[in-house]
Amino acid sequence: MTEQTISAAFYRGGKSFAVEQTTAPAPKPGEVSVRVAYCGICGTDMHVYHGNMDARVGFNRVIGHEMSGVVAAIGEGVDTVTLGQKVVVRPLDHCGDCPACDAGHRHICHKLKFLGLDTDGAMQEIWTVPAHTLHGLPDELRLDHAALIEPVAVACHDVRLSQLKEGEDVVVIGGGPIGILVAMVARDAGGKVVVSEVNPNRLKIAQKLGFKTINPAEADLTAEINAITGDKGADVVFEVSGTQPGVDAMTQVAATRARIVMVAIHAQKPQIDLFQFFWRELQLIGARVYEPEDYEKAIGIISSGGVDADTVITDVAALEDIQTAFESLDRSPTALKSLIKVGADL
Repeated sequence: MTEQTISAAFYRGGKSFAVEQTTAPAPKPGEVSVRVAYCGICGTDMHVYHGNMDARVGFNRVIGHEMSGVVAAIGEGVDTVTLGQKVVVRPLDHCGDCPACDAGHRHICHKLKFLGLDTDGAMQEIWTVPAHTLHGLPDELRLDHAALIEPVAVACHDVRLSQLKEGEDVVVIGGGPIGILVAMVARDAGGKVVVSEVNPNRLKIAQKLGFKTINPAEADLTAEINAITGDKGADVVFEVSGTQPGVDAMTQVAATRARIVMVAIHAQKPQIDLFQFFWRELQLIGARVYEPEDYEKAIGIISSGGVDADTVITDVAALEDIQTAFESLDRSPTALKSLIKVGADL
C-alpha cells in the first residue's frame, strides 16, 4: 500500500474534535495497516474529551482503541495475517526490556504505550499498528459486534483473575459498560450474578439482560445480598463503580475468603476497610487491561452469543458526526456503548 489520503478525527482540546484529511503511511516492516470499520467510545476517551488527559495526549491526537476492521496492507516480515482478513487490535505496545516484560507480564510493561492515547488511534479510516497487536476474527462475526471485543477482553481478564468457579455468588458493583460486560462474562463462567447500580436506566438494561439487580440508594445492599446467599455473602465481588460507596460495599457484601477484584480506576485514593480483610481473610486483586488469552476468550464469547451485543450497543454515529456523538454520550442517561462508524461497509 502506498500513502493514502484518509479522514481522521483529531482531538483539539476544549471538548472538541476536528475531522480532517491526513495521510495514512504505508506499513513499515513488522506493521499492518487496518481499514477501520467501527470504533467504540470508552470511558478513557470521555476522560480525554473532558480535558483530563491533555498533558498525555496533546491537541493533535487521533484517539480510539475499541475497534474492528480488515487488513488493508501488510509490512515486510509479517506472516500472521492476510489481506482482507477481519481483525481487531489489542492496543498495547510493550518495551520488552523492563522487569514486568522480563517476568512475562507485558500487558503491564513499565513503559507501556497504549495505542490510541500515547499514539494515534482508531478514529481514522486506516490505522497502522504493530503486527503483534492483531487478533484474527471469524469470518461470520459482524464488525459492529467485534468492536466490543476490547472491553469484553477487559471483563475476561477480570473474571479470569477472580478464579470464579461455577455456582459461586457474584456481586458486580457498578452497572456501566464494563460492569455489565463483567456481569455477562461472569455469568458465562457459571457465576450467579447480582448487579448493584444506582442509575435506573442502567438497572433496566441489566434487568433486560436477565440479571438480578439491587439499587443501593433504595435498599440495604448487604441485607439484600445476605438474603440471596443465605447470609453467606458474595464469593466474588467486582468493584466497577469507581466510587467510595462502592469500595465500602465491596467489603460489606463479601463472604468469608471472598475474592474482590478492583476493576475501576479511582480518581482519588479510596478508604478501604482493612479490618474486613483480616476478619474474613479476604483477597484483593488488582486487574488492569488484558492479555492475549483474554482477547481470544472475548472473541469466543461474542461469537457464541455469551455477550448480548445488540443490547450493549445503544447507538452508532458516523465519523463526521463524532463531535455530536461525544456530546450526546456525555449527557445521555440511557446510552451504554456508543460506536463510531469509521469506514464504509466492509
